[in-house]
Amino acid sequence: MNTEQMSQAGTLYIVATPIGNLEDITLRAIRILKDVGLIAAEDTRHTRQLLNAYEILTPLISLHEHNEEKRSQSLILKMMEGLSIAHVSDAGTPGLSDPGFRLIRAAIAHDIPVVPIPGVSAAITALSASGLPMNRFLFQGFLSGKAARRRQQLTELAGEKGTLVLYESPNRLLSALRDVYDLMGNRDVVICRELTKVYESFIRGPVQAVIRTLEGQRIKGEVTLVISGCPQAKPECSDAELLQRFNELQQHHLLSHRDCADRIAAETGVPRSRIYKLTVTG
Repeated sequence: MNTEQMSQAGTLYIVATPIGNLEDITLRAIRILKDVGLIAAEDTRHTRQLLNAYEILTPLISLHEHNEEKRSQSLILKMMEGLSIAHVSDAGTPGLSDPGFRLIRAAIAHDIPVVPIPGVSAAITALSASGLPMNRFLFQGFLSGKAARRRQQLTELAGEKGTLVLYESPNRLLSALRDVYDLMGNRDVVICRELTKVYESFIRGPVQAVIRTLEGQRIKGEVTLVISGCPQAKPECSDAELLQRFNELQQHHLLSHRDCADRIAAETGVPRSRIYKLTVTG
């Protein structure tokens, strides 16, 4: 794109919107949503409620996971012709487990200015009230809906020293927590539900205790799951201690050989290869 074209190009604004409480929007976000020529929304019906609350009359167009690739092409052409566009998701900051990545990448590739309008994020909101360390954290997004893949994801995350922040469906939450217990041990977790909404709630504690609290309950609403990071390795962990823990897990939790090794590695910080070799030959 030459200099003249760049001067005529519009701007792509990435606008964070409330995750529940409509008051959680910035003055700048309201101004941008009023000033742009078009708003690309994940769900136009959902976004219309926000626009109506602040008397924003800007036209809407849909941009969701099923049409993002094709729709992004037409939006890029509009911005190259000088139209400024705001992109919003249903809630929070676009691109975080929401559509927007392809559009942002395409805008950058065409030298179209991309301007973030910061605001709410469910991940950061949950982390801020979790009581778990915030100096280092890893955001994973949604865990897989398939049990085998979810367990694989958790196994890959087990050695992460920072706090983990994940999204989960309320229908799968208990299954996910049981997998956390099996593969990561009895770590501290925080269940953040319906953040900023009327029924906002936090359940904190070791994962085994949280599982007992939730069993028999009907879990509703959007859930953000925060998990404490991998503990530091013990100063000394003998082969005998490792073998004893391995036998306990196999006898009482009926885990596979690999799952037992994964969990011990997560609990102790001992390399899984050492545990696996020890338990195979021991």
